[in-house]
Amino acid sequence: MVDDPWFYLAATVAVLIVGVAKGGLGGGIAVVGVPLMAMVVSPAQAAAILLPILMAMDVLALRAYWGEWDMQNLRVLLPAALVGTALGLMTFGSLSADGLRVLVALVALSYALQYFLPRRAGEARPTRPVVGLLWGVLSGFTSFSVHAGGPPLQAYLLPQRMSRTRFQATSVVFFFVVNWSKVGPYVWLGQWNADNLLTSSVLLPLAPIGIWLGRRLHMRVNDALFFRVVHAALFVIGVKLLYDVCVAG
Repeated sequence: MVDDPWFYLAATVAVLIVGVAKGGLGGGIAVVGVPLMAMVVSPAQAAAILLPILMAMDVLALRAYWGEWDMQNLRVLLPAALVGTALGLMTFGSLSADGLRVLVALVALSYALQYFLPRRAGEARPTRPVVGLLWGVLSGFTSFSVHAGGPPLQAYLLPQRMSRTRFQATSVVFFFVVNWSKVGPYVWLGQWNADNLLTSSVLLPLAPIGIWLGRRLHMRVNDALFFRVVHAALFVIGVKLLYDVCVAG
């Protein structure tokens, strides 16, 4: 079990932010979870510790948004995401974590900047299933490696300009399936050892607190503010990930 007090400080902040994201304030900001914890432990250990907490949050969030999701999008995204997680398993340990961070950062920055460029208010851009397949694979792949599947998923969903509740519910179902599909591979890879699981159990009580906070915030902001916050968060995350790779790393 991790016994560094600095880890628990970083992990408490990380888990609460992830809970708020899953509870309703934009799933993309959940990508900060592993980087925050990885300031004290390795990225691989941070991902292993965070997964059981993510799974618990997914169950709570699924109950909160039951029946509000967009099944048409999920039919395209979920099979592709499972292919992405399989690719993550097959390439585990052979790809640079920094390379993954750069990829996620570029996706986050491109879609954050695109959102703030001038265009007609409320304009929705059509999406094609083949595009959804590509983003779904990328989201599953980056989610398996560093729990950073949010930006690729949002890259596909956000241009559709759906309501914030449908957007959030669709994201919740997507990550419920993706995160629970990682259990077998994580066990097989030895990621779920006794020390990591015990550390997860210490942090687990923070999960419902984060979900509750996110749900409260979700009910109190309008659509325009909600999506501005999500895209602004994507921009900050992209800059942070690039900084970690290019400067801090």
